[in-house]
Amino acid sequence: MNTTEQPIFTALADPMRRQLLMNLAKSSPKTATQFAQEYPITRQGILKHLNILEEAGLVAVHQKGREKRYTLTPEPLSELQLWVRELEAIWDERLLRLKNFIENDTTDE
Repeated sequence: MNTTEQPIFTALADPMRRQLLMNLAKSSPKTATQFAQEYPITRQGILKHLNILEEAGLVAVHQKGREKRYTLTPEPLSELQLWVRELEAIWDERLLRLKNFIENDTTDE
């Protein structure tokens, strides 16, 4: 990953934004007003979170009349998932080397 993915980490760091993404994954599109009816924060607070998610490329906004409708954009999450898998593979390899070292070291006694 490079620095262009940094907004994804910032966006996902907040529990409310993760909840909004889960909500969109289950049911979208939604407006900020619809979200404000479901969560204990104001519509303005919801809009701030949605703007951060939009900047990170995690949601798309579609204007329909006077309303803005938000939908999940899963592509950046796929890139994040690939990065996590690479990290897991590196860690698994390190753990395997440690296991082999320990097993070989104890058999010499």
